[in-house]
Amino acid sequence: MIRFECDYLEGAPVQVIEAIAKANMEQNAGYGEDTHCEHAKELIRHVCDAPEAKVAFLVGGTQTNLTVIASALKSYQGVIAPQTAHINNHETGAIEATGHKVLSIPTDTGKLTGEQIREVCRQYWNDTHALHIVQPGMVYISQTTEIGTLYSRREIEEIYTVCREYHVLLFIDGARLGYGIESPESDLKLNDFPKLCDVFTIGGTKQGALFGEAVVILDETLKQEFSYHVKQRGGLLAKGWLLGVQFETLFADGLYMKLAKHAADLAVKLHQGFASSGFSFYVDHLTNQQLPILTQEQAKKLGEKYSFDYFADLNNGSFVCRFCTSWATQEENVEALLTDIKKI
Repeated sequence: MIRFECDYLEGAPVQVIEAIAKANMEQNAGYGEDTHCEHAKELIRHVCDAPEAKVAFLVGGTQTNLTVIASALKSYQGVIAPQTAHINNHETGAIEATGHKVLSIPTDTGKLTGEQIREVCRQYWNDTHALHIVQPGMVYISQTTEIGTLYSRREIEEIYTVCREYHVLLFIDGARLGYGIESPESDLKLNDFPKLCDVFTIGGTKQGALFGEAVVILDETLKQEFSYHVKQRGGLLAKGWLLGVQFETLFADGLYMKLAKHAADLAVKLHQGFASSGFSFYVDHLTNQQLPILTQEQAKKLGEKYSFDYFADLNNGSFVCRFCTSWATQEENVEALLTDIKKI
């Protein structure tokens, strides 16, 4: 079985494994207070061109999202997000379990617009009964989105302008940030994000680490006591050096973006292959989550050799299927898939 259903199927590149093995018998301080974590943070601040940023390492994506959101919001506030957002659909109510409501907005593209956010905030602050309603305190977007679409620089700038207008924080979930940046459709680089939001994440789990996410905090208030929230939410790893070594390796010589480009290049090849074979897409884009539309017979036939996600059912009986590329995707497997889809 050749697997394409997600982008976290494999462990980590050999460079990361070798670095962990090399550090294995070192005696490192606990809870991220080690030289590897400090070096990794400096590397991230350097590539992001954000010398004043606070960088923190957590274990997983859901844990990271709920920790960032819960630490930023007051008890009566909620977070604005697209209806398709990961925090709204794929985190088992984790945000609500922190006591905060996800204020979801319908969207066909997986993206929010500045005008949609302005309307939510305007309605709240103009409502006679605002005291009785959950107050917007943060906006959550992801790059890439849950359906693989990308925000442009202009779109995020417009969102951030509205956020500052209404004094709400902007949080960008970057679980697939590298894959988005390396897409040929992107006009953003890593060092753009500190200028466009209050806090963002750099994904490791899906992009070359065994596990781990890096949180980059620009907002001064959020920086102050974030570490306490990490500990309280169970995100403070005793052997924190394991996270430090991984991000140190990924960012020491550009490995992170090299791995991301590999996935992005194969995503383009996958997209072109499906398109040239006559398949249409749920959303047409060039990021690492490709969403071709298959009939039941086509999906069944491909399922004999390949695994992929059944992303959504369509009214005509067809399926939206998700095929992901990653840092570890083998080009020969993509070629085999493209050869086989021509036969179905």
